Amino acid sequence: MLTAIIDYESGNLHSAHKAFERMAREADAGEVTVTSDAEVVARADRIVLPGDGAFPACMAALKGAGGVFDAMVEAVEVKGRPFLGICVGMQLMATMGREYRDTPGLDWIGGEVTRIAPADRSLKVPHMGWNDLVIDHPHAVFDGIKTGDHAYFVHSYHMAVNDPAQRLAHVDYAGDVTAIIGRDTMLGMQFHPEKSQATGLRLISNFLKWAP
Repeated sequence: MLTAIIDYESGNLHSAHKAFERMAREADAGEVTVTSDAEVVARADRIVLPGDGAFPACMAALKGAGGVFDAMVEAVEVKGRPFLGICVGMQLMATMGREYRDTPGLDWIGGEVTRIAPADRSLKVPHMGWNDLVIDHPHAVFDGIKTGDHAYFVHSYHMAVNDPAQRLAHVDYAGDVTAIIGRDTMLGMQFHPEKSQATGLRLISNFLKWAP
């Protein structure tokens, strides 16, 4: 079993790698590797796409990463390999990103990425820090997770999904902010599970054990 964390020079992958390695050992879920090699992505059993920065820059970097983009798309769309997008990696799953300029996404989850607009103007954007998850729909990734468990967020944009059934969890930031999305073999988390202590590690473990 091989989990590939895609390195397309969009963020610090050290903490994510360590968290996934730790939980893979505990769950007996095989090897975890950080890679920019399209062949490794193509043969991986699970794929993780992190991302930090702006939507257009991350999409351009991913598409320019030497065949990694095509290998990832084939693995997920054709082979049905379990996929997890984290932060901007989740946002890239949308139909369209509205950050700086309109940029097409992967269109794996119908919807668009828009700026957070809290109803309480005293709340700062970016949304930064701990917030309590509200589970909207049951999913295997929530084994041992409940509404009220908290996760660590750092972001100014979030995904507004077209199909409410594909928003698995949200948080309240003077308005609903999408936290977890999913359908079929695809999952996305707006927060950083690798920085979310026990809740995040449990979500990572559940993803590594997930058999959709």
